[in-house]
Amino acid sequence: MTMKYSIRTIVTILMLTISFDQLQSQKVGTSSLQFLKVMPTARATAMGDAFVSIASGADAVFWNPAGLTTMENHEMSSTLTMWLFDTKQVALAYGLPMGDWGNLGFQFQHIDFGTMQETRGDLADLVRPSQGTPYYNPGLTGRSFTPYSYLIGLSYAQKFTDKFSAALSVKYAMESLWSEQTITIVNSTTGEVKSYKTYADVVLFDFGMLYNTGFRSVKIGVSTQNFGQQVTFAEKPHPAPLAFRLGVSGNLFGKEGLLFQDDMNRFTIAYDLFQPNDYKQQMHIGAEYSFSEMLALRGGYKVDYDTEGLTFGGGIHTDLSGWPISVDYSYGKMSEFLNTVHRISLGVQFR
Repeated sequence: MTMKYSIRTIVTILMLTISFDQLQSQKVGTSSLQFLKVMPTARATAMGDAFVSIASGADAVFWNPAGLTTMENHEMSSTLTMWLFDTKQVALAYGLPMGDWGNLGFQFQHIDFGTMQETRGDLADLVRPSQGTPYYNPGLTGRSFTPYSYLIGLSYAQKFTDKFSAALSVKYAMESLWSEQTITIVNSTTGEVKSYKTYADVVLFDFGMLYNTGFRSVKIGVSTQNFGQQVTFAEKPHPAPLAFRLGVSGNLFGKEGLLFQDDMNRFTIAYDLFQPNDYKQQMHIGAEYSFSEMLALRGGYKVDYDTEGLTFGGGIHTDLSGWPISVDYSYGKMSEFLNTVHRISLGVQFR
């Protein structure tokens, strides 16, 4: 793969992305399975999600599966995300190197939305007890339910040259909005009875490419996520949250630094274009400082988001009885009313 061909390909992809942005900006909020937008990995999210060209190891399954080709050892990672309104996400990833046969990756994600109280519109009323102050009942039935979502996936990555890698992921996603599989509604006027499905599942695909330009530490990454059929809740189908990422990264200083070489200190910058199918084009900007590849500080910013913006975090990488261990944390500032998001990741390599 020549440099001339690679640059031409990337420019073509960029032009298609800009055109895609003009088409999709009119479809705000029309996709289903929104839990797929909650991205794992504290390192990546601390850098403002500018990670498609940096993704490596087991965590690459979430961002760009082509990054699995950077593995030399078995890797496992887990991330706990404290999302909005007591919602929690648990994400697990495992990477299996297979030498010349390529590398495999496995992922599992689970979203716990907590317990919610059931309400019915026909029960909403002002309650006037015989004693005490009247109060408004929003329609509580006394019953509760627990919605949830999960995803399992398998990725395969192959390095075709010393500079170019590509990968494919197959994922099964399922979301349940109600404890039961269906809900029955009776029209009080006509008496018509209808049953609606309260869950949806779908098979989705991710594609990823990673290209080392050969110029110092500069890398380019591309990934397409959640490509598949439409998802149907009740009656009306909606597309899954298809997303396209195109990014570039490099070390300003460190090994193969753009400004100067440094074996102890590394400062990496990254920039991603992000195009979802239900919103206008967005940008992710991130940076990471690492001292001796043991202590890391990170920051980022997400551009053209309604609620998200500033991110930061850090991590510690050490060796425990011959096993490389990493612990990472990220903080994301949401809007004034939505508060903040915290993520903690733990990773280990098996030699």
